[in-house]
Amino acid sequence: MTTERKKVLLMVIHAPSANTKRLQHAAYQAVTDADVDIELVLKSPQDTQPEDVLAADSLLLGTTENLAYMSGLTKDFFDRCYYPILEHTQGLPCAVYIRAGHDGTGTKNALMTIATGLRWQWVQAPLILRGEWQESFIDEVSELALTLAAGLEAGIY
Repeated sequence: MTTERKKVLLMVIHAPSANTKRLQHAAYQAVTDADVDIELVLKSPQDTQPEDVLAADSLLLGTTENLAYMSGLTKDFFDRCYYPILEHTQGLPCAVYIRAGHDGTGTKNALMTIATGLRWQWVQAPLILRGEWQESFIDEVSELALTLAAGLEAGIY
């Protein structure tokens, strides 16, 4: 008798502040509370290795925007993992949320370019949480994470 392995949702989230930690928690909690039948792995960008991405069936990125670009730790994640995963993760379903104090466009464009190079599949347009902190950001990130998890579980992607 063979048992199928659970599909893996990897969350790579940079959370340097109290509010970004709340977003990280919201993403993780939305999936665990929904009792979706997948394996959920949460890692910081600096702790994520190519093997983590290779083992994943989908990926949720969370990053801050710093100086009109993704956080340095998120960039470091891509610098370390890009070539080892390049030929092995084509079609990987992914989504991203960006906590941007101002615009978010630079980060969005950079992430879209990287994902295009990796030939990943965006399951939703990047979620940009702009401006001053709003409590509604929590619900938006929760919905994004749950949508990705439920679609993965259902085999939509």
